[in-house]
Amino acid sequence: MESYVLDWANLLLRWVHVITAIAWIGSSFYFVFLDSSLTPPEDEDLKKQGVSGELWAVHGGGFYHPVKFAVSPPQLPKHLHWFFWESYSTWISGFALFTVSYLYSASTYLIDKSKMDWAPATAIIVALAFFVVFWLLYDAICRIFGQKKNGDAIVGALVFVLVCVASWLACHWFAGRAAFLLVGAMIATAMSANVFFWIIPGQRTVIRQIRTGQNVDPIHGKRGKQRSVHNTYFTLPVLFAMLSNHYSFTWSHPQNWLVLILMMFAGAAIRQFFVMRHGYKLGRNGNPLPYALVGVAVIVGAIVWMRPAPQAAAAVAPETGAVSALPASAGGQNDYKSLQVVLEQRCYLCHGAQVQMKNLRVDSPEQVKQHAQAIYQQVVVQKLMPMNNATGMTDAERALVKRWFEAGAGN
Repeated sequence: MESYVLDWANLLLRWVHVITAIAWIGSSFYFVFLDSSLTPPEDEDLKKQGVSGELWAVHGGGFYHPVKFAVSPPQLPKHLHWFFWESYSTWISGFALFTVSYLYSASTYLIDKSKMDWAPATAIIVALAFFVVFWLLYDAICRIFGQKKNGDAIVGALVFVLVCVASWLACHWFAGRAAFLLVGAMIATAMSANVFFWIIPGQRTVIRQIRTGQNVDPIHGKRGKQRSVHNTYFTLPVLFAMLSNHYSFTWSHPQNWLVLILMMFAGAAIRQFFVMRHGYKLGRNGNPLPYALVGVAVIVGAIVWMRPAPQAAAAVAPETGAVSALPASAGGQNDYKSLQVVLEQRCYLCHGAQVQMKNLRVDSPEQVKQHAQAIYQQVVVQKLMPMNNATGMTDAERALVKRWFEAGAGN
């Protein structure tokens, strides 16, 4: 029953998280596009009002004419729309999902004893520390270097180094899948913190200054814009880290930390192309295509580098019950007894007579036959099981499961 309730909580939280993330990312992408596409107003009345840019667009059968005031409008409207709950609800639902999926079962999903054999409470504290420490260091970098000459380049380089260090530590301290998700959640936390600590407070200060008749300090808008731009570059790296947990060939790679860094770098480079392409159309900057090509080249390079090496077929040595590499013609391709040796050593601990995680048993021919498709998917295709490979299943043993399934899965 506990597993059933957790599955429902996981599903519903993931649903909410995806919906709110779409809303947040969508609004972020739109306003980055809007800022990059604005042109100086042509109407003299708009110029007199202090409009710095305008855009004409058509969508949904109608025409839209958004304008932007450089510092402040002549007067504030009665109803002013704010964009912050998209960010807050995304973070809240994401943290709740992380808690249910990883922190609640830290010993199973967060800890890989071959890397760090620490207590669940310790692993949870260290994982949460990633959120706090990364934000403090990132924020300090922005405060110290953000307003200096070439500040954007300096901040970008230092934050990249910071992300690399965090990725290396996470992948050496935690289970691979958890490490990727942790790094993504760490960056997403900084994104939401930018909204909470900088963007929204700055906007509130500007509105207060307008309403009280004070001179509006443009620094608040500049700081908010800087953090908003950072968020848009973080977006694609975070999305990769979040989605990667479905693809074990990424986080189970021996150099998984490098895989994570390369793919996040590629995402940021591709995002740079989309940010700059609007300005390129208006003649404001050069052709950003090289950024996209660099991102694609990094992805292609990672695909080639990570390609699986050819493996010899596996067979069970009768004397020891161990799986060794033998030609496929050695026999026993569809022999349940050969498979049973692997299941007994690697799977019965969680899916046997005593414990049935996810209500699944594989300690009888009937159960194995019934769940053949799931076994193949989890063990061979996704390599998600055993969880964190806690029982030490070898590639040769996975190859044996593969041959057994492709030969008819016991039929």
